Amino acid sequence: MASPPVAVTAQPPRDFGPNVTVLELNAQMRAVMTIIRSEGCSFETFRFYADRIVRFVVESGLAQVPYIDETITTPTQSEYPGLKFGAKLCGVSIVRAGESMETALMQCCRAIRIGKILIQRNEETAEPTLYYSKLPQDIHRRTVLLLDPMLATGGSAAKAIEVLLEAGVDEASIVFLNIISCPEGLEHLTSTFPKIKVVTAEVDSHLDGKKYIIPGVGDFGDRYFGTDLFDYKQERSSQVVNPSSPTHSRKSE
Repeated sequence: MASPPVAVTAQPPRDFGPNVTVLELNAQMRAVMTIIRSEGCSFETFRFYADRIVRFVVESGLAQVPYIDETITTPTQSEYPGLKFGAKLCGVSIVRAGESMETALMQCCRAIRIGKILIQRNEETAEPTLYYSKLPQDIHRRTVLLLDPMLATGGSAAKAIEVLLEAGVDEASIVFLNIISCPEGLEHLTSTFPKIKVVTAEVDSHLDGKKYIIPGVGDFGDRYFGTDLFDYKQERSSQVVNPSSPTHSRKSE
């Protein structure tokens, strides 16, 4: 018999420093988050509403990149003192879940270059391992929007940032865009890389003993791409999860 849901008490807002932006969700976005978090949400519904919250986060993240003044002339032959991007941009997705955020970024920024980094967690050592990276050759001259919808332990994101730094990207030129995070992951990232910027839609309560975000959303990548084998069992359950089984999907880090 399945264990009943565990009630998670709402946590008061925490200050993770000036470089972490936790978005203020209006009623509409709270409703969207409620839909995608539900275990009864279908694949089609999850993808549709996940795209909406991703677009919201991407738009908010673009406010964190450099801008410079630009004055243009309108069709009324009047001057308008505006802004334009002050740096070349690049998106880098952490495969696979991060790829769900690429479309929104490309819809906001025409012809933006997209790099990819594949990192998986070693189930024996619990350490993230880099398997693949493909980045634009001039990435060291760009402001990088790092894409991953879930931030749990922060291991994968930290490894991806290391890859970017090795490629010559300035730490202060990295903006990490994220849908759901937790205090443990945010503290890890901000203490290890104090100059990066983080934009997240919501900060959840905590990680459980299996390093799942609570209350969380399950495996974002599997649910978004329709390969959902997520079989989370609460810690108090007596069932043992075999790490080598298909249902033991990679936890978003």
